[in-house]
Amino acid sequence: MIARILYRQNVQGVLNYVSGKSQSTILGFQNTYSDKDTDMKFFGRVLYHLGNRHDSEKRYAHISLNLPRGEHLNDTDFFELSKNYMNHMGYGEQPYVVIRHHDTKHEHVHIVSSTIKEDCLQINLSNDIRRSIAIQKYLEKEFGLSPSPDTKQTKELPKYELPEFRNRDINGVRFYIQDIVNIALQKYKVRSFTELAGYLKDHHIELRTIERNGRIAVSYGVAIKDGYKSRFINGYTVHPQLSGPKLQKVFEQNQSSKLLPMVKKRLEKQIQTTYGLFKTIDPEHLSNILHSYQKLDCKIECDEEDKSVDFTIYDKSGYVFRAEEIAPTIGIRQNLQLFKTGHTQMNGESKQLKLELQKCIKEAYEETYQNSGRKLLFSEHIDRLSVKPLVKEITRSERFLFLKKYLHIDNRRMGNMLQEQFGIAKDKLYIAESVKEERQLIGKAELIRQASEKRLFDTPRQRGILFELVRSLGTDYGRGMLRFSNSRRHQVKLNLGQIPLPKEIDFYASPSFIRENEKILEGLLNDKTEKEIRPSPTAIFLPLMFPNVYAAMTQKYRRRFEQLSLKSYHKHAERTQVSFEKSPKDYIKFFNEKGFKFEKKEGKLFIGSIYSKYPGSVPIAPKTQAYFESSPDLNTILDGQTKILANIETSGRNNLKSLWAGHLVDTGQYRKAAYLFVLDGVRPNLPLQIVEHYMQNGLKEALVTVSQKQVNRKQARLLRKGVYALGNMLGSNSYIEEEMFNGFKDELTDYSKYKGRGLWM
Repeated sequence: MIARILYRQNVQGVLNYVSGKSQSTILGFQNTYSDKDTDMKFFGRVLYHLGNRHDSEKRYAHISLNLPRGEHLNDTDFFELSKNYMNHMGYGEQPYVVIRHHDTKHEHVHIVSSTIKEDCLQINLSNDIRRSIAIQKYLEKEFGLSPSPDTKQTKELPKYELPEFRNRDINGVRFYIQDIVNIALQKYKVRSFTELAGYLKDHHIELRTIERNGRIAVSYGVAIKDGYKSRFINGYTVHPQLSGPKLQKVFEQNQSSKLLPMVKKRLEKQIQTTYGLFKTIDPEHLSNILHSYQKLDCKIECDEEDKSVDFTIYDKSGYVFRAEEIAPTIGIRQNLQLFKTGHTQMNGESKQLKLELQKCIKEAYEETYQNSGRKLLFSEHIDRLSVKPLVKEITRSERFLFLKKYLHIDNRRMGNMLQEQFGIAKDKLYIAESVKEERQLIGKAELIRQASEKRLFDTPRQRGILFELVRSLGTDYGRGMLRFSNSRRHQVKLNLGQIPLPKEIDFYASPSFIRENEKILEGLLNDKTEKEIRPSPTAIFLPLMFPNVYAAMTQKYRRRFEQLSLKSYHKHAERTQVSFEKSPKDYIKFFNEKGFKFEKKEGKLFIGSIYSKYPGSVPIAPKTQAYFESSPDLNTILDGQTKILANIETSGRNNLKSLWAGHLVDTGQYRKAAYLFVLDGVRPNLPLQIVEHYMQNGLKEALVTVSQKQVNRKQARLLRKGVYALGNMLGSNSYIEEEMFNGFKDELTDYSKYKGRGLWM
């Protein structure tokens, strides 16, 4: 089943469409005087009356529920499915009509309602598409329908599919024009009617403008499309947002954007840099060169003799510029010396080429360091890495392949050119990284001093916890000097006096957790705001990674930390569960299953955590609160939280390890989660229906594979360490501090056996 939601400012046109077809059946009404015999005209007046209580542009909802081809529901079941859908979406008390159409090969219904309630407030529309998808999946199981395909989020630019042109009636033409113009306005930041007309021309749409009394009127017509030519249609008739005045506002907004001059300046620099790399360029190659080298989309413009005379840049920002708009000196005609030969040759003596070769070397060092496991400092990696793996990395990089393509030289000469730049690039990078690392170490030393001076830890434990603070920052201490834990290259003076030190240390924390820990502690000690600290969701798991450090933290700092980490985790968890929740009830239940509780204080809703050492809570966003309050049984839902939380405590899952296990599953780390379940017997804090979803999508296979695998003691220890030390995850902690971050004594263990011992460092 597929559900589609459209919002309208006016309702009469929608009602005329859904009820005006000859092949249609009214399945029923809800929340009117009769479920079957309500008059459509009367129903329209009811919706009109409700909608006019609010000035939103989304006053009315037009929803269609579509079954896959070949699947069937009778009228009674389809009406029940529609009512279920509307109840979950928050329209349970709104008047609405369900009308079935029979004009397509797939069965479907249309539902029309108002988003405005009787109290003049609007139904909360937050995350409506994602909630709709969750409801789809739920109703598919309830009514025995085949599952709809899962959608994947992607960071790629959206792909726009051109609509079908239908010239059978004027509405087909109008909808075609509407979609094409809308696509152009989405893809590009159009700045004039002339620019818009250029985009529409490729789709056989002609745009005309007429100025009347200081206002610009616009009309559209299909020029020649499959031998068909339409009459011109007024812009407002095509769509109210595509009228002349509305478009003029869009153009003015795009023209006055503060980003515009910055985009032009960036493009000018990118193009001039490209010119500086070449001796000559064939204009036909310019498009490929800019795309490969600068990731710019370029279209070459030709004259009547098919000679390249100009180019247009389609920037990722959405702006489109001809060359002279970017800068008067970068066009093809203004650089005849560069473009006149019709041959492309990179300038082997240019300063820009030398810089590019140095970038190749730098990127290769960075890539090999990323793949090395980071057992050394970057500066040490630069100093020790042999030439062979570096050259191997260079020769397969995109930058090197681009340079080689247009240099037109053999491998031997190319190697000589790289060798000439090798020493320069290596020295620059080594010096820069050494200075950076030394500054980082000085910052860590200052943080340790501040922790002591500002009483970050409880006074009785301050001296004993310093060693663990040092290690939680990725450093070691000895003979009055602080250094990185994986290197002795840099050292900074630091007087910590006598601190307890275990004889054997097997400490490990991922670099990402160390960075997050340092960021949080520095923010707490310097009273930085949440915006300045910008804690990641990972912060909530810091007490799991560094249990003794956070256990010894004074109440003042610990409370502040818990508020920051809870708020950050809440935002993250909202995004991970939204595709499963159908209603405010699900939202609250899912958070309860993870160990979080909502409560009302003076009319406001707050979220708290069972993992906090000091009970506390943070307010939820007003938009989310409005979403909660759209549920008529909110108080009943809040009262039911106690049972779920009590079950977590009874089953022994009221600790951060269970939250961490759930997070591993949530983020698709099935194999790592499986090792945690099998080796440590940890149970995840996740709602059952979400666990079932993950079991069907790979978790079950991972559990079977890990369960059948024979793991010796040493391997188990390494696997556990890897599972817990993932640097890109999130976290939190129970008020009962974790004895050790990974559930057995292989890291920050009980140091009581060293009690009474102390070493001067």
